[in-house]
Amino acid sequence: MKSRIPLATPDADLVRGMAQLSMSQKIPNGTVVHLDHAYFKKQIFESEYIDADYVQKVLLSYRSNANDWKKFAYFDEYRYTRNLVDNGNDKYNLMLLCWSEGQGSVIHDHSDAHCFMKMLSGSLHETRYEWPDSTTDLNQMKAIDENQLKTNDVAYINDSIGLHRVENRSDSWKAVSLHLYSPPYSKCQVFDERTGLRNQAKVTFYSKYGNKKTYLYKQFKQLHEFVKP
Repeated sequence: MKSRIPLATPDADLVRGMAQLSMSQKIPNGTVVHLDHAYFKKQIFESEYIDADYVQKVLLSYRSNANDWKKFAYFDEYRYTRNLVDNGNDKYNLMLLCWSEGQGSVIHDHSDAHCFMKMLSGSLHETRYEWPDSTTDLNQMKAIDENQLKTNDVAYINDSIGLHRVENRSDSWKAVSLHLYSPPYSKCQVFDERTGLRNQAKVTFYSKYGNKKTYLYKQFKQLHEFVKP
């Protein structure tokens, strides 16, 4: 089923560094696409609506090659990292998330945005949850689906589908995933699995455009380490 969220008419430039992904690929319906800034501007972000099904097909068409994205891949031994590749003129964010062994997110929403995730290396485990009912007593959150994502797989979620947590459950392999959020957001809600209690968290970047920058971890931690009551 197609999910369409209205967007402002864009004049987006896509991916300074990811423009080198411009290999021609055939998506399942036979259309030849190019993962470069011109294609995204003319075909995907041309109108005020985004076709989520079509974006997934575009992402599926790309076969991961570390030479294309390794300059954006920064890992941290304590938490997974969000590395900005391009801000899409504020119409979307494209980023690499790098997960060391055993790292994972907390349960979170996506602030009414599309969330597309393409696996570039390794494997991630996604658990999806129902929204907690804030009108009832505090209860354990209910998991509704689980997915194991392997290299070149694509996943999609938005807030009407539910919430999710993403984890690298391997104790020996790192993982890298490409994420596209449209529209971009700077805050989201994070949830305590035991009680359904929520808190607002600011999301930040570990690096931008292939350049590592040290951010204050006080704000960065909020997405990754929800303090349970």
